[in-house]
Amino acid sequence: MTTVLLLRHGRSTANTAGVLAGRTPGVDLDDVGREQAARVVTRLASVPLHALVTSPLQRCRQTIAPLAEATGLPITVDERLAEVDYGSWSGRPLKDLVKEEMWRTVQQHPSAAVFPGGEGLAEVSSRAVRAVRQWAGGPGTEPDALPVTSSTADRDAEAGHTIVLCSHGDVIKAILADALGMHLDCFQRIVVGPASISVIRYTPLRPFVERINDTGDLAAELRPAPATAPPGAGGADGQTPTLDPATAASEAVPGGVTR
Repeated sequence: MTTVLLLRHGRSTANTAGVLAGRTPGVDLDDVGREQAARVVTRLASVPLHALVTSPLQRCRQTIAPLAEATGLPITVDERLAEVDYGSWSGRPLKDLVKEEMWRTVQQHPSAAVFPGGEGLAEVSSRAVRAVRQWAGGPGTEPDALPVTSSTADRDAEAGHTIVLCSHGDVIKAILADALGMHLDCFQRIVVGPASISVIRYTPLRPFVERINDTGDLAAELRPAPATAPPGAGGADGQTPTLDPATAASEAVPGGVTR
């Protein structure tokens, strides 16, 4: 069982300028973004972290760097967490892009959107979901298809640990949509702001989405999942749990959680 913290990069110079950055080189955090990156360390100060993974783009590297310095953890780059390849849309002002015919498709039917000279959002979703599931060791993970930076033994050793994946808005929204069981065409309903953290706990049975677009202090909230069976899952006497901890943590609590 792994808790994944999906960290969007801090505010960038492109965000400030109202430009769709995409994979355009030279896009850095602005002053606000650097402050946001520094605050991530405080927000996660008492959370035990076991791995830091990032998109290869500079703005994500700059966002996760203070966390790496504070924790002493190495940063692993996963290309599958990279920003959408927006093709010829990259580097263009958003005020111009809204006039494009495909803008409506991106908003209303994103699973069909393929950016000119770039990639489709369905392709983005596929690579991003595959990445997060493999890092989490969740359902549908093939042991022989793990990232080259991780081995099956590493994945098993990280069960029950917490990892940070630093990526981009649309990429994180696609991962959240998958975890929520939403069709990709609904992912524009999700808001993921700069330096926000969304939390997914992956279990053998299902993912649990615990936070979306959180910009506060998560230290007190990221407590380990209970290692006992949920209410009503006891043995014949109604008291003794019959589920092993891994199974119990995969079960939803009828009526809602009590902690």
